[in-house]
Amino acid sequence: MLYTIFSNEISKVGIFFIIAFFLAVIILFLSLSLGAYNPDVEKVSPYECGFDPYEDSRNAFDIRFYLVAILFIIFDLEAVYFFPWCVSFSYLNVEGFFSMIDFIIELFVGDVYAWKVGALEWS
Repeated sequence: MLYTIFSNEISKVGIFFIIAFFLAVIILFLSLSLGAYNPDVEKVSPYECGFDPYEDSRNAFDIRFYLVAILFIIFDLEAVYFFPWCVSFSYLNVEGFFSMIDFIIELFVGDVYAWKVGALEWS
């Protein structure tokens, strides 16, 4: 009877989550109890660069920094898709080939759009 309860896949996942939860609690408790706590003025300061800010932190921040960061992340993640495609290129069928060609075309259209709206220009 005990075997039939634990033979279910859902119960195995549940046991895994229970073990993971208790392991996380044990690790958290050990790190809090065994770790050294030495607060220092430099350690608890909010600025890690070593000096106080020049202005108020509530000033307007240029949105171009965020746009460049988002574009970098998007194009960087798209480059990750090219490597497995190139490695397994000889094993792909026609559907796999044309789905990647579609991906490259969409990437090119996105590049052209970002260029046309001026997201890549800093001036």
